[in-house]
Amino acid sequence: MAEPTYGVGPWPGGRAEWPSDPRFDTELLAHGDRRNVVDRYRYWSMEAIVADLDTRRHPFHVAIENWQHDMNIGSIVRSANAFGAEAVHIIGRRRWNRRGAMVTDRYQHVVHHDDIDGFAQWADAASLPIIAVDNTPGSRPLADAGLPQKCVLLFGQEGPGVSDAALAAASGHVEITQYGSTRSINAGAAAAVVMYEWCRRWV
Repeated sequence: MAEPTYGVGPWPGGRAEWPSDPRFDTELLAHGDRRNVVDRYRYWSMEAIVADLDTRRHPFHVAIENWQHDMNIGSIVRSANAFGAEAVHIIGRRRWNRRGAMVTDRYQHVVHHDDIDGFAQWADAASLPIIAVDNTPGSRPLADAGLPQKCVLLFGQEGPGVSDAALAAASGHVEITQYGSTRSINAGAAAAVVMYEWCRRWV
C-alpha cells in the first residue's frame, strides 16, 4: 500500500532523536502525523494543541440555532476553528452532524444551550452583545455595520434563518450583500464570510 501523501511520517532519526518537549505525542512521533493540522502542531498531542489555542483565541463567539438538525453546524465549527473563535454555541437540539467539522470540534470549545432565553442570559452575563446575521428588514450591510471586538455572531437555521426570538435577543442585525438571483446564501458560507470580516477588522 502506498504511503499517504499528506501529513508527515515518523520522526526522522528514530526514537533516539525524539524531542523531549512534553507537548509531543509519542504515538505520533513513532507512526507519523496525518492529521489536518498546521505545521506548527505536527506531532503535538490534542491536549497540547487545545491548550496552546486557548492562549490566543479571539474574543468573538459564534452561535447557531439547531432546531432541525442543521447540516451546516459542522462546517461552522470548522470555520470557527480556522478563524480562532473563542467558542461555538449550539442553541436547541444537542445532537448535531459532526461530519462537516472534520474533527475540528476536538480543538474547538462547543457549548450547548437549550433555548434562546438561556443563551441570551449567558451572553448578557458575559457582557457580550449578540449580532444576528440574516437578511431581514432593518439589517445593516456587513460592510457598513459595527462588529464589536467582543461579541457573539448568531446564525439561524438553514432555510428559515434566524428565529424571531433570536432576532429579539440581538442588539445588532447585519446582512451580507449579495449580487445574484438567490435570496440567501448557505448558513455555513455566511458564517465563514462574517468571521473573516471580523478578523479583517480586529486581528
